[in-house]
Amino acid sequence: MSPAVYALIIANVIAYGLMHLFGQAAIDLFALWPYGEFPIRGGGSVGFAPWQLVTYAFLHDPDNIVHIALNLYALYAFGGEVERTLGTRRFVWVYGASVIAAGLCQLIVVTLAKSSGIAPTLGASGGVFGVLLAFGLLFPHRRVMLIIPPIPMPAWVLVTLYAAMELANGVFRSNTGIAHFAHLGGMIGAFIALSAFGYKRFQDTRRG
Repeated sequence: MSPAVYALIIANVIAYGLMHLFGQAAIDLFALWPYGEFPIRGGGSVGFAPWQLVTYAFLHDPDNIVHIALNLYALYAFGGEVERTLGTRRFVWVYGASVIAAGLCQLIVVTLAKSSGIAPTLGASGGVFGVLLAFGLLFPHRRVMLIIPPIPMPAWVLVTLYAAMELANGVFRSNTGIAHFAHLGGMIGAFIALSAFGYKRFQDTRRG
């Protein structure tokens, strides 16, 4: 396994354990909250803080282990080859750009939506979607398997399909509770970072 991918998986697992230790306090402080200040039960308040644009990506739903399991599986499945191709330093930049762009995108959408309720954003999926985009750009013709239903397809088709689904779900507000625009933001952040590195020189355009 590549070192950055390994470190990210370990960091997420440790953070998941700490969430069970510190409970709601960890979410109040380190999850990504909408801009503003919102009172919470028992006194005190929650709201956006700059560090949350990074820390939210290491937190996952403590009551749903599938949330962290799927994210880390996808990071493992696609991240290793992306890191080996780009190098660890570039991979970290791509992942970091994805996480921050995903957080900013979610923050903007939630602020503009002006929903009556507030909820934190947490999870590595913004970074994972950035890694998925990187895989699709670097290995566009690599055959990958869609999990449900199990259909093989070129990587670029998989990435395009996921991007279209996230856009549609975000626009039509389906699957409430999933940060669809954060996923799209992660892809945008990855594309910006990859373009800055000149990703085409790392691209494998072989078919099959």
